[in-house]
Amino acid sequence: MEATDPAATELLTHGTLDVEGRLVDASNLTLFCTLELDGVSAHAVYKPVSGERPLWDFPDGTLAGREAATYLISAASGLGHVPPTVLRDGPFGEGMVQLWIDTTDTDLVEVCPADAVPDGWRVVLHAHDADGRPAVLAHADHPGVRELAALDVVVNNTDRKGGHVLHGVDGRVYGIDHGVCLHSDPKLRTVLWGWIGQPLPDDVEDKLGKLRVDLDGDLGAALAEHLTGEEIRAVADRCDALLADGTFPAPGEDWRALPWPLF
Repeated sequence: MEATDPAATELLTHGTLDVEGRLVDASNLTLFCTLELDGVSAHAVYKPVSGERPLWDFPDGTLAGREAATYLISAASGLGHVPPTVLRDGPFGEGMVQLWIDTTDTDLVEVCPADAVPDGWRVVLHAHDADGRPAVLAHADHPGVRELAALDVVVNNTDRKGGHVLHGVDGRVYGIDHGVCLHSDPKLRTVLWGWIGQPLPDDVEDKLGKLRVDLDGDLGAALAEHLTGEEIRAVADRCDALLADGTFPAPGEDWRALPWPLF
């Protein structure tokens, strides 16, 4: 099933959820599942709330709820692509269920030797590898990656690793793993810093403007099921700041700007 299929949300919400295995590299319980409804099937990721490790700096709500909230923000505004995501009951209780995205072999974020950066890529960080050789963290200069960078700012993504940026077989760039987003305090940690100081594209500004309006309406009400009032106001404030400045921001000086590990 395509992520853009209008039936995806219905399948995620009401389909029979069968667990097929566990994704062992995830930090919280993450299960690979099959969904089926009226003869239509798809694969999905299921993250039950019961499998979340408590985080002292995210005491409110659930990580699953924050994943669902990030999807609502992306879907309402058109800013970036987050796979369709719902919060529902499952075999291990309530959790996040997200459509599985089939991907290509194309990497959009890499750590590579300093003399082997792909043409046209944007360099984020110069460093050295374990043997002392110059290395570079860089990402593709791709409109889909750029939109995810803007979305990260809006949702205050605390953990945008390179492995969370997927190149779908449908040609779209998807962002996943948004459980530690939407805190009211500045916590932005992302590998997508390649556009610092660059003007926001017109289409990104249009989507931010739409988001800002929607936050005062139905979207704000929907987010209230997952976030505190202070956290929703912070989303609006970040939209206002981005639109007022008109450029991609630089990292703050009061917190670490890159996630660890990077992938």
